Amino acid sequence: MNISTVAIDKPTDTNFILGQTHFIKTVEDIHEVLVSSVPGIVFGLAFCEASGPCLIRWTGTDPELTALAQKNAQAIAAGHSFILFLGDGFFPINVLNPIKAVPEVCRIYCATANPTEVIIAETEQGRGILGVIDGFSPKGVEGDEEIAERKGLLRKIGYKL
Repeated sequence: MNISTVAIDKPTDTNFILGQTHFIKTVEDIHEVLVSSVPGIVFGLAFCEASGPCLIRWTGTDPELTALAQKNAQAIAAGHSFILFLGDGFFPINVLNPIKAVPEVCRIYCATANPTEVIIAETEQGRGILGVIDGFSPKGVEGDEEIAERKGLLRKIGYKL
């Protein structure tokens, strides 16, 4: 078995969700849940089929994000994985629970805009995702000033009252 990492290739502030699923129907079901949860959502989705023709299935509302999802799915190349890129102004927090409620979705590895590496195991049979490295290691513990900044930011962007 070989273990390697694949860096997610994306623009700096672009949010994405990486997950595992188990059925070809995932592509259409995630598409439907996205457009019904957030009207006007902009996204690109790619899914690595793990049996039959083993194709990268895809959908989206934005050709550039869809191409980005296809490119990253090809690089990851792990069976039954999916990657979803969200357009500017759309965030995982708005769609994560509806995606997790899709019956085919087994696991979410990450939902982030951070630089991310996907840890891959490869055998003669194929490839699988072991986990992710999402962002960077902590540099310390927040103090009173950082707590106030965090609370202020959450209220400024409307996630807390």
